[in-house]
Amino acid sequence: MSDPAPYIISPEPNAPRLTRAVEGVDHEGRIQSISVVEERPLTIFLNAQEIVTAMTIGDYPEYLALGFLRNQGMLKDGEAVLRVEYDEELETVVVRTDGQTTYEDKLKKKTRTSGCAVGTVFGDMMEGLEGLELPATQVRTSDIYALAARINTTPSLYLEAGAIHGTVLCEGPRPLVYMEDVGRHNAVDKIAGWMLSEGVGPEGKMLYTTGRLTSEMVIKTALMGIPVLASRSGFTAWGVEIARQVGLTLLGRMRGQRFICLSGEERLIRDTDPASVPQEAKKHRRKSAEDT
Repeated sequence: MSDPAPYIISPEPNAPRLTRAVEGVDHEGRIQSISVVEERPLTIFLNAQEIVTAMTIGDYPEYLALGFLRNQGMLKDGEAVLRVEYDEELETVVVRTDGQTTYEDKLKKKTRTSGCAVGTVFGDMMEGLEGLELPATQVRTSDIYALAARINTTPSLYLEAGAIHGTVLCEGPRPLVYMEDVGRHNAVDKIAGWMLSEGVGPEGKMLYTTGRLTSEMVIKTALMGIPVLASRSGFTAWGVEIARQVGLTLLGRMRGQRFICLSGEERLIRDTDPASVPQEAKKHRRKSAEDT
């Protein structure tokens, strides 16, 4: 495998600046300059209806808008997306479809969840889980360890500046696309938007995130049809309950040799001795379960 690129999807040629240098003083009173992540609003429209304003780092606004609308159940199967219009000056994205926008009542019923950034889940998203059973996809522990090592050493905004979440769509031991944002939901929605734009299906895929495995993260992954969800961080009880209900393999607290599987243990193929897996180098450590 070749050396990791700065991004598995490279930054857009005309993307806004994602970090800036800020001066401060350290504990000894010395002047220090550090990189901090940019944060800017992005307002998403579906046709003529304003849907939400998300706080985001500003890259891939079209993917973010498409993925958010898809994950909120606002883009139905078979509904054609005619075009996606991004206006950098107005900080807006308009997704235009061949259907009518009739979500005013739905917007009034939205429920704020434990998510960061755009962590809103509409009540009827839970209805989408009724009768849902994800395919029983097997997962090799050798792939888990290889992916964790690759992702944790890939140059990223997190390693440069911190204060950000990453999400990676993987297939076997291979990362397909890597997205970051100030909120883990934004990063997941960018992945969903990329899959929708590129016609990439969820079969045999795994979603890796640096964020907590909460109920809404599990719901989004399940509704995207992805059978495996993994994280460096920990779990919530409701997230585990939903994962078991729909047959989602759920792996958390992945650090070095260690991980915990709280759903789908029967689908793990333990083909690697954990003692043979090297520990993470301190400089490559990302957020731990205790940090999130």
